Amino acid sequence: MIIGREFSFDAAHKLDWYNGKCKNLHGHTYKLIVLVKGDLNENGIIIDFKELDDIVKKEVMDILDHSYLNEVIKNPTAENICVWIWDKLKNKIIGLYEIKLWETADSFAVYNGD
Repeated sequence: MIIGREFSFDAAHKLDWYNGKCKNLHGHTYKLIVLVKGDLNENGIIIDFKELDDIVKKEVMDILDHSYLNEVIKNPTAENICVWIWDKLKNKIIGLYEIKLWETADSFAVYNGD
């Protein structure tokens, strides 16, 4: 069984190496989905959604929301942000399965630790 929770945060960044508009300071409303895989416990759940919310809020949202990502993550591409989020959650959420991060409505990255 796999369960998921959706989050969103606003943040700014720039990609100094990029040859185009993204070289300039700009912002996004990111959409994040955290997926957890596991067996159902005696109560019929993998993890309590409230527990998942609390972990993601503390480890990710409180740091990234309304931040300048370049001060938190070196070269904050969608891919590198996914890896950063994975690293923050992998030891906190048993069964962490996959991270999906939309930078725009039609552009996203997916990471599962590989």
